[in-house]
Amino acid sequence: MTHRAFVALGSNLQDPAAQVTRALRELNDLPGTRVVQPSSLYRTAPVGYDNQPDFINAVAEVETSLSPMELLRSLLALEDSHGRERPFPNAPRVLDLDLLIYDDLIMQSPELNLPHPRMHERGFVLLPLAEIAPDLLIPGRGKVSQLTLACMDQGVERT
Repeated sequence: MTHRAFVALGSNLQDPAAQVTRALRELNDLPGTRVVQPSSLYRTAPVGYDNQPDFINAVAEVETSLSPMELLRSLLALEDSHGRERPFPNAPRVLDLDLLIYDDLIMQSPELNLPHPRMHERGFVLLPLAEIAPDLLIPGRGKVSQLTLACMDQGVERT
């Protein structure tokens, strides 16, 4: 059985556009997983810790036979393969992959919360997501195209 999921990608170190583009290809290589549609790349000012370079962000719709936890572990392994370090919250990063939505599953666990708990506030997630799935409903939050309206002033620009 295949599931529909959305993954956010971001980078602001070591040629960010190349990191995100490479990660999109690698998502497609995960077992039982296929990238259905990637968004364009977006340039975004950092959030939470300002003393760092701008980010390149994207979102990909994927079909996967992996469970939510298997997909999360695969995303974390991809981050590690790119040299991801976590010295402090919102630190600069070579690659950041977040599982945003998995079908219409609502889940809270120590390792994974679905839908992603802050995605509805983040222009760097919502604008790329609106490009590929404007009618998507974020469980408990609303339609992506409507949520995006509140994020238009966050300095997110399509590259």
